[in-house]
Amino acid sequence: MRIRRPPVEKARIELIPMIDTMAFLLVFFMIASLAMSRQAGLPVSLPRAETADPQTWGDRSLVVTLESDGGVYLNKEAVARGSLAEKIRGRLAERPDLIVVINADEGIRHGDVVAAMDAAKNAGAARMAIATRPRGSNPNRGP
Repeated sequence: MRIRRPPVEKARIELIPMIDTMAFLLVFFMIASLAMSRQAGLPVSLPRAETADPQTWGDRSLVVTLESDGGVYLNKEAVARGSLAEKIRGRLAERPDLIVVINADEGIRHGDVVAAMDAAKNAGAARMAIATRPRGSNPNRGP
């Protein structure tokens, strides 16, 4: 009596587990890169606040940076003080859900910060925040 052996199958590489692994790695690196993103403003010496909480606004923010030498920037783009409200209004027309973040150097005059907040409010900003650094943080690293 002869016992039949099943036909020998060629070895093959299973693709489904490899695709699952690659998809997992892709998602992991996408999330990790989002966590490493920085605020769109320029680095300035922010004032300290006892109650400062770390926030990440991501692409939902419109950052107004006020430097100690008088420079005004909107998301790293230099703007004139007089045209700040117009520039903010244009960006808010595209995306009304944006949060205007005032990123002011701690050596700047209070009146300049209020003027920037007033320009944002006149442009139609519904939500604003003032960037600070937590107590004990390095002042040269920005937010």
